[in-house]
Amino acid sequence: MHFLIILTIAISLSMDAFSLSLAYGTFGLCKKDMIKLSTIVGIYHFFMPLIGLFVGKIFLNIFPINPDIIVFIVLVFIGVQMLLESLKKENIENKTSFLELLIFGLAVSIDSFSVGIGLSSISSRYIICACIFSLTSFLFTYLGLNLGKVINHIVGKISTALGGLVLILIGIIYLF
Repeated sequence: MHFLIILTIAISLSMDAFSLSLAYGTFGLCKKDMIKLSTIVGIYHFFMPLIGLFVGKIFLNIFPINPDIIVFIVLVFIGVQMLLESLKKENIENKTSFLELLIFGLAVSIDSFSVGIGLSSISSRYIICACIFSLTSFLFTYLGLNLGKVINHIVGKISTALGGLVLILIGIIYLF
């Protein structure tokens, strides 16, 4: 039963990574960048709950930052960038910078930080939980990116614009 609770939390944390990866997959990432991004998201989902567990309460007391505002800013930034790229005539494959991948990974992993704050009430095996969160988010991100790429091939450049709009809308939803 304990494992099912942890797995359910892992899947819940990975669902936003999946949905945003689905939109980001329309960006035309190459296989190498898809693996990089999935790995980055997995690494973030490993460390963010641990950071939330050990220093989250202290950090939020010192710097009262609403994570939803951070997610909003990052998602809108990525969404606008996707919209602008969809208007260009050139092929955008292989143009995603490592910094963009890091920012995307952070955006979909912020919720892991808040889960980490309450992790001690769920389990005392923090590293195992973080590994499960990491693996699940890696798999969901990779699946979302691949499905997004398939959608991009079927629908074309309009899917990049739609993906950008979806990211902007999700960012706005996070704000409210």
